[in-house]
Amino acid sequence: MSTNFKTPAAAARGLGSAKSGTGHHIKQRVSAIALVFLIPWFLYAVIAASRGGYEGATAWLAQPWNAILMVLTLGAAFYHMRLGMQVVIEDYIQKAGMKQGLLILNTFACVGLFAATALSVLKVWISAGL
Repeated sequence: MSTNFKTPAAAARGLGSAKSGTGHHIKQRVSAIALVFLIPWFLYAVIAASRGGYEGATAWLAQPWNAILMVLTLGAAFYHMRLGMQVVIEDYIQKAGMKQGLLILNTFACVGLFAATALSVLKVWISAGL
């Protein structure tokens, strides 16, 4: 005979929602909506910029609106990637220590990639104006 006298509700306490799933879902959807508009521009821009070779691409990226939209596209893409990878890590990694380590690595990788790409865009933009 079972000696567990907890009700189903008492047994589930502490194991349910952490009340952060809705916010995470909304953030991922907002970044996806931003990417719906930015990715077609990005694809068109890369094709148009590559037609002129290196000089044409740097001249294209030296224009303020192109540089700003490129940084916004990169920011939205890396943020969306971070959120998506967070869900995958939380769902499929069982060990708590490994899960925390991978979540930290995910954040550092996305921030590092964004910093490197944004600084590259800004360097081209600023150096072209000199």
